[in-house]
Amino acid sequence: MDKPELLVMGELPDWDLDPMAGRYTLHLLYGAKNPEALLAACAPRISGIVTKGEIGASAALMERLPQLGIVACYGVGVDAIDRAWCAARGIPVTNTPDVLTEDVADMAFALLLGVARQIPQADAWVRDGRWGRECSMPLTTRVWGRRLGVVGLGRIGRAVARRAEGFGMTIAYSGRTPKPDVPYAYHPTPAALAPHCEIMICCAMGGAATEGLIDRAAIEALPPGAIFVNVSRGSCVDEAALLAALRQGRIALAGLDVFRNEPGIDPEFTTLPNVLLAPHAASGTVETRRAMGALMQANLAAHFAGQPLPTEIRP
Repeated sequence: MDKPELLVMGELPDWDLDPMAGRYTLHLLYGAKNPEALLAACAPRISGIVTKGEIGASAALMERLPQLGIVACYGVGVDAIDRAWCAARGIPVTNTPDVLTEDVADMAFALLLGVARQIPQADAWVRDGRWGRECSMPLTTRVWGRRLGVVGLGRIGRAVARRAEGFGMTIAYSGRTPKPDVPYAYHPTPAALAPHCEIMICCAMGGAATEGLIDRAAIEALPPGAIFVNVSRGSCVDEAALLAALRQGRIALAGLDVFRNEPGIDPEFTTLPNVLLAPHAASGTVETRRAMGALMQANLAAHFAGQPLPTEIRP
């Protein structure tokens, strides 16, 4: 019996590719010298897409795959997958939730602590000898006990809030609806939340519904000297307004793991000394990436065995 053929959109580690190669015929679009030629040759036989959140799967691509039966995303965000197109044709879309929640929340706090306590600058202070020449480095700012606003109190937002409780922080949040099972103050929009927090962390889902969610009004409503952290999607934020606020010092500090147009981000971010940058790596631990791959493979195996999918996203 012929093995199902999969179109692999983005690079995956060998610990995922090796076992998948035993079960499926893999067409690695990301590694092809001529992606268009590869796609033209294999498109009629493709029965599944393996993709990543930042790559997705467009309707134009999927229209070329007449045997397509599943889109399996290696990651949580599926905003770049045309889910409406899939739903109209009964093609399931899966992702890998839960397994990356705690690592993303860790990264949110790593960025917050790193930029507030100036960890990269402290490392440089020691390495280049300024500690010996100039003694103490300039003072930094406290995280403990501050007022935190979480934008999006889903799985990751809740994990961030749990960590914030350990830091003695006063927590508030914004979202589409109040959560009756949490003790935190609720505000319906980021703009309404902003005046009540000294630190804002964006944990909202990506997609059209959250495009520009943290808009100019929200950014300008933050108290002077606020800290902003984003481990969500660059699309959730008005980047022009954010850059202006950072340039002018109205937002004192920012820790950013995600950007619009990544990896070709706005070059101004790299010129700002009050920003700590990361390359969309919040889930980038060995443990989480192994768990993500295992869950993605479980969804594929269930689909081709005609069994219920572990983490299908319902329309």
